[in-house]
This record gives sequence, C-alpha cells and structure tokens, in this order.
Amino acid sequence: MSVTKRSHVLVAIAAACLSFAAGAARAEDGVLRVGIITDMSGQYSDGNGPGSVIAAQMAAEEIGGTVAGRKIEIISADHQNKPDVATGIVRNWIDNKGVDVIAEGVNSAVALAIQTVTRERKKLFLISGSGSSDLTGKQCSPTSVQWTYDTYASSNATAKAVVARGGTPWFFLTADYAFGQALERDASKAVTSAGGKVLGAVRHPFDTADFSSFLLQAQSSGAKILALANAGSDFRNAVSQADEFNIRASMQLVALQVTLTDVPALGLAHAHDLLFTDSFYWDRTPETRAFAQEFFKRHGAMPTAYQAGVNSALRHYFKAVAATNSVDSETVIAQMRKTPVNDFFAENGLVREDGRMVHDMYLMRIKKPEESKSKWDLYEYLATVPGDQAFRPLDEGGCPYVAKSH
Repeated sequence: MSVTKRSHVLVAIAAACLSFAAGAARAEDGVLRVGIITDMSGQYSDGNGPGSVIAAQMAAEEIGGTVAGRKIEIISADHQNKPDVATGIVRNWIDNKGVDVIAEGVNSAVALAIQTVTRERKKLFLISGSGSSDLTGKQCSPTSVQWTYDTYASSNATAKAVVARGGTPWFFLTADYAFGQALERDASKAVTSAGGKVLGAVRHPFDTADFSSFLLQAQSSGAKILALANAGSDFRNAVSQADEFNIRASMQLVALQVTLTDVPALGLAHAHDLLFTDSFYWDRTPETRAFAQEFFKRHGAMPTAYQAGVNSALRHYFKAVAATNSVDSETVIAQMRKTPVNDFFAENGLVREDGRMVHDMYLMRIKKPEESKSKWDLYEYLATVPGDQAFRPLDEGGCPYVAKSH
C-alpha cells in the first residue's frame, strides 16, 4: 500500500473511532435523547408536525422529566416527506448525537426508510403517523413498534361496515406511494372477503391539486362506492372536488383514512357523513378529554390520533426504561411487549413481536354542520372494533422475525 493510501486509511479509521467515541460519550452523559422526526412544513404538518413534538414533551413531563437517572431531552427535525432526507437525519442522530429512540415518522415511504436504518443500528423506532401495514409485515423490525393505526385496521372495519350496508361495487382513488398502495390493497381484501366487489382503481401523484381526470374515471367506472385511499391535502382536495363534480349523486364516498385536522380545513359541508375507522378521538372518554384539554392549552388545536399516539408510545417506553433501568433497545422493547398498555389511548393494548401495538379501533361518522356544536365537535362514535378483529392476525403478515421465533 502506498504512503498516500495508507494515510487515507488511517484518517478514515481515526474519524470512525472519533465518531464512535463521541456517540459512546453522549450515550453515557446522563441524558436520554428522543428524536421526533416528522413533517413540519408539508401537507401532514397540521396533523403531526409541531403537535407531535408537544405530545412528546408532555410525555416527558408526565414522568417528571427524568427516567432511570437520565434527563429526558426531546429533539426534532423536518424530514420534508423525503426518505433520503429522513435517513440522513436519523443516521446523524444515532451516530453523532446519542439519540436513544426515534418517534413519529409520518409518511409511510419515509417510515420504511427510517426503519431500515433503525433496524441496522438496533435502535427503537416508535411509529405513530405512518400507516403502511408493511411496517409490521415483510419489512418488520425487531426494534420497531407501529403504535397508532395501520392500513389494514383502518380499511378492515370500514370496508366491512359499508359492504354490510349494501355498499358495493367499489372503485379506489389512491395516492401513488407506499401508504396509499397499502391502503388500497388491504381495503380490497376486506371488501372481497365481506362479499363485495372491486371494479378498479386510479392512482394519483403525491400532493395533487387537480383531481378532475381521476374523479371522472371513477365516475365512469359504474361503481357505487368511491374509496379515498389518500390523506392530508390530497384527501381534502379529492373530497371537495368530488362535490364540484356532483360525484355523490351516483357514488358514496368512503374515507379510508381521516385526520382530525382535515375536517375543519375541509368543512363539514363537504366532509359530512363520511364513514371511517380511527384509533383515537379527543371527545370519546373522560381520559381522552383530559389529555386533549391539556394539549389544546399548548397547541391551540385538539390532538389528532397521531399526536396522541406519540404521547402514548413514549409514555409506555419511559415506563419500560424505568422498570428495566436500561436504555438498551432489546431490553426495553422486551419490557414493552410484556407490559399491557393502559392509558387514555388504549385499554389493555398489546405490543406484539411483529411490532404491532394491538388495541381497539372505532368506527366513526363525520357530523353534519347542524349537528356540530363547536369547531372540534366533529365525529359521531358508532362502534368499537376489538383489536383482535381490527388488526391483521400475527401469522398473516409475513414478518420474518416472527417466523424465526416459532
């Protein structure tokens, strides 16, 4: 080896050692670091974003700001809905900033990319805003927990309820990325298993402004149900433009995913009577109202399911750290799995070995304008779907870590 090449190798080794030493030093500095990676500026920022950071801060305060002798520090970043940006941030957090746990991760394509990094680095990833059921399926991780919902649960109860009321055949308007594709796939299976039919689908790009051509294709399909497999501004634009084209004259709109903050932005005049399934509603119980009122004082809006999920997931994580006196990912997640989740978000929730937190889901209807008494009085609770009926069975997801353990 030449002197020049040898010097380059030595420099690289020295840099790697310094980076490792810096990470190790930060890991032993008496601080537990939580990284909230979310959409701070894009179409999901209202339902996630700064509110998710506030939810995390509340969870830290609820346990007293310290756990297992470590001061809790919350840091955050905007992934801009770009997987490469997200993975760069997370690698830097883990390798150089001493971050112990990553949370949130809204946008399924982003979450799948982050999960690859946290799997490699053996760090915990508590997923709240991302819904693709692939996160606990073939792309699962032994150090991740998908907390709030997934595309299987969101579509399963809604599809079965609509088909039971005679709602068929179906046509899908689908966001063309991981989340939308998974939502369409899971809902299609639920429709057909319930005895309904699917006539087709049309896919639209992320962040679409003009849905006219897609809506006309749906209208000409002959389907009676138009299922919206999208979220954020895509969902809002699709619903409002569907009314412009008088789609409801021949088709029933079904929302496969609704975020609370979408509804005031869209308006009840457009959103009314949409059926959907969610994991949390702020006005459902005394416990949800107590959390929501404290959150509202800080954020000026009621919490979405994703923001509530961030708080609940971190509460459970902090309790596991306290119980084990450890921040080792494998130790903590083992404790999280064997401890039921009982808080304002879930009753007797269970963290499975595929990373799915199983809990009840709720069938909801968006109220008519005349039924709503205030800005955030938006949903009517219809029914509870037990967790073991809402979420995909453990043996059907294809998670390789589950297969190895049985």
